[in-house]
Order: sequence, then C-alpha cells, then structure tokens
Amino acid sequence: MIENQKIRPAQVIGPLGEPLTLESLPPPNTTRWVVRRKAEVVAAVNGGLLTIDEVCERYSLTLEEFASWQRAVDRSGMQGLRVTRIQHYRDLYERQQKY
Repeated sequence: MIENQKIRPAQVIGPLGEPLTLESLPPPNTTRWVVRRKAEVVAAVNGGLLTIDEVCERYSLTLEEFASWQRAVDRSGMQGLRVTRIQHYRDLYERQQKY
C-alpha cells in the first residue's frame, strides 16, 4: 500500500530561495496575481508540493493560464511573468526559435 501513496515534500524552495509550504502559499481566494505569487505557485508545482489539478482548483485557474505561467518562468524567469512585458518576451522567444 505504501508504494501507492504519493509522497510529497513538506516544503520546497521558492523563487526567491525561501522555503515554501502549503501554509505560506498565496491564499485560495487570491485575486491579485503579482509576479512573486505566480512564481511561488509555479515553484510549488515544480517541486511537487501541489499538482497542477490542485492548483487550478485551489486558485480557480484554467489549465491554459497556469501553463502560460510555467512557460514564462521556463523561458524568462520571474521577469517573464510581468504582465507589462509578456509581449516583449514572447517576441524575443519567437525570434530565438527562428535562428
């Protein structure tokens, strides 16, 4: 039976190097998503603290919205999550793919 249970870490390392736990994540009723909060949620999923399904349910996000956060972090780090810079980083990434 133990092999069927998913083992999750009690904490993971956050985007700024601080430990993240379920209690330190943004609250489920979060409506204002600043860069740090988005990055914390992405780090929680990448570290195994939460699954993508749990994040989408907990924060009422669509799979596409969360996936866009993950892509932004993978491509450009935390700066890629800035709403005012999304188009800039998207264009930059597309140019890099052409060459």
